[in-house]
Formats: sequence, C-alpha cells, structure tokens
Amino acid sequence: MSDLKEAIDRRREEIIRMRRELHRIPEPAYTEEKTAGYVAEQLARLAIPVRTGIARFGVVGTHRFAQPGKTVMLRSELDALPVAEQTGLPFASLHPGAMHACGHDGHMAMVLGAAMVLRDLDPPLCGAIKFVFQPAEEGPGGAAPMIAQGVLSDPQVDTVLGLHLWPGLPEGTVGIRNGPLMAAMDRFDIHIKGKGGHGAMPHLCVDALEIGTQVVGALQRIVSRQMNPLQPAVVTIGEFHAGAAFNIIASEAHLSGTTRTFDTDIWHSWAERIDRIVSGICASMGAEYRLDYRPGYPVTINDEQTARRARDWAAAAVGHESVLIPEQTMGGEDFAFYLQRTPGCFIFLGAGRPNVAPLHSPFFDFSEDILLTGVEIYCRAALDLLRENG
Repeated sequence: MSDLKEAIDRRREEIIRMRRELHRIPEPAYTEEKTAGYVAEQLARLAIPVRTGIARFGVVGTHRFAQPGKTVMLRSELDALPVAEQTGLPFASLHPGAMHACGHDGHMAMVLGAAMVLRDLDPPLCGAIKFVFQPAEEGPGGAAPMIAQGVLSDPQVDTVLGLHLWPGLPEGTVGIRNGPLMAAMDRFDIHIKGKGGHGAMPHLCVDALEIGTQVVGALQRIVSRQMNPLQPAVVTIGEFHAGAAFNIIASEAHLSGTTRTFDTDIWHSWAERIDRIVSGICASMGAEYRLDYRPGYPVTINDEQTARRARDWAAAAVGHESVLIPEQTMGGEDFAFYLQRTPGCFIFLGAGRPNVAPLHSPFFDFSEDILLTGVEIYCRAALDLLRENG
C-alpha cells in the first residue's frame, strides 16, 4: 500500500512538529489544560467534530464515514510526569518540574498523525473512528471516568487500540502479545503513630521509625513466603518518611507503596494481607496505624482476535521478522479498563537503542522516525477494520 506510506511521509514534518510542540508543554495528571487545547485545535483543523471537557480534560474527535458500520477507537494519553527534564533537547520542557518522560507526547502525535493521514486519503470506509485523548493515565487514572462519561458509546466502540513507546524492544520492532500483557497495580499508604521522645530513652517511647522498618521487611516477605513462586507478584515500598533529628525518636512514620500481579485472586487479596501484617506489628509494639489502600488498574488483557490482526498490520509496516512477542511487564496501564469493556489490543512500539534511557527517566528520548511506524499501524487498523464487511 504505497499510497499510505507516501501519505504518511508527506505528513512527516507535521507529525514531528506536533510531538515537539507537545513536548514543550508537559502537564501532570488533571492539569492538562494547554495540552487538551492543543489537541482539540489540531482535530478541529481537520474538520473532525470535537468534544472536550470529558473527565475534566479529555478530548474526543469522532469522524463518521458516509456508510454505517463499526467504530474503532484510537487512544492516547495527555498527561506528563512530575520529572525535571535533563535531556538538553532544543525543544525541552518549558514547564519546570514536568516532562513527557513516558512518551505521551509521541503517543499524541501518532494519533493526531493518523487522523491527518486518514483525512488526506479519505478512504471509502464504513462506520466511524474515535480519536481519544485521556487525562491522568500516570495516576490516578483517567480511563475509568472517561468510560463513565460515555467515551465508548455514541457511537458504540467495537475495537480499542493503543500504542506505547517501549525502550525494552529494539527500535524498528513492534511487540504484540495475546492475553495478559501488563499487571494489575494498586497503591497503599501506611501511617504509623507511636510516641516520640529523647533518643537516649527508647524505653519511654514507641519508635515509629523502627516499627516502620519491621513493616517494610514483613511486607517484602509476602511474596517470598506467602505466594506461589510460579505466579509473579511484587510489593514495593517507594516512600518512607520518619524522624526530624538525629537524637529524637520518631513519633510518626509514613510509608507508600505499590502491589503488582497478574492473578485476580491475589489482586483482590492484597489489602487484607497488608492490613493483617501492619496490624500485628503495630499491636505488638504498642503503636496505632492507618492503612489507606487504593485499587488502581486491572490486568491489561489483549483480545486474541484483535492481537492476531494487529500482527498483520504491524508486519505490513515493519516486516514479519520485526513483529515480536514482548515479555509481560509488571508495569500497570489504565488502558486495561477499556479492554474490560471492548475487544482491543495494546501494542508496544520498540524504541530501544544503545544507551537509551528508561521510561520515567529525566533523560528519556526516542527516535522520532518511529512515530511514522505508529501512524502506519493505526491507519492500517482503520483501513482493515472499517472496510465494507470488515
């Protein structure tokens, strides 16, 4: 389909320009006002009807073809991370302390690029395409409220697709996996209250810091001692704050962490397991505690039929030998909520090269040429799924 590749190449500079303009204005979750405005303006320029303000900053452009048929949804994220950029790029973040360190600027450019190319080609398709840009993927999650406000209806979506830049795969490859791809993930916060006092008189105190260390060790042993070793699971404590001076026993401690699993029964058991351990340790040491456990995202599960077709779209773009089956990852993704409601596929677009920085790094960057591959996969998906009798 040389006309498709030629159409994408004609839009190359615009796709890259959009990525760079979006990279300059990163906005963390639920502050994406400028980003949403930029996206809506680009869609409006293509004469695609736009709906804004969904789940605060969500944007949806819906292009309906003349004949009735199925609806395909292409989804991107709007939000950036609270990371101070250190790439030194000429189009680096203009917002101090914020950066598109997870590639969402590229994701937006690919969806917008697909909208441009499909409008240029004006193929005789049936049904509709929804170009969806959601807030807060990095947390607390914008997919669920977008669904609650009707993003999958009017017209009813039949297939959902998403692409994610992935440094773990070589540049020029595409990763597509049937079934579970990314783990269910939750967040928890533990507040421990003891009794502070002089560092020389521990017998008069209840040391919240020391209790916190016991909690950390015990939580790590959930996986090593309570879980089937053949089922992957993770408990990570990412924050631990306690104490104010070297000679004062801490009266309070705060811990924050995350759990990850592919197993639904384990996912539903985390809160009770953690509470039992924290309760026992605090009771034995004479401390009080509060556990705030917040369910996050379910397992990201790709539909078998859509994944099979996606491999064909990707093979047409990069060659069969460059379409890989990626390893499962314990990372979480709220695209999972769409996949719970509608068949679809979440695809990894290889961005790996020598010395590439990982996702969420202040040094993360990627070759912009791979954006054209993502645009091509999206376009091929639409041309396949929305053709007559598709």
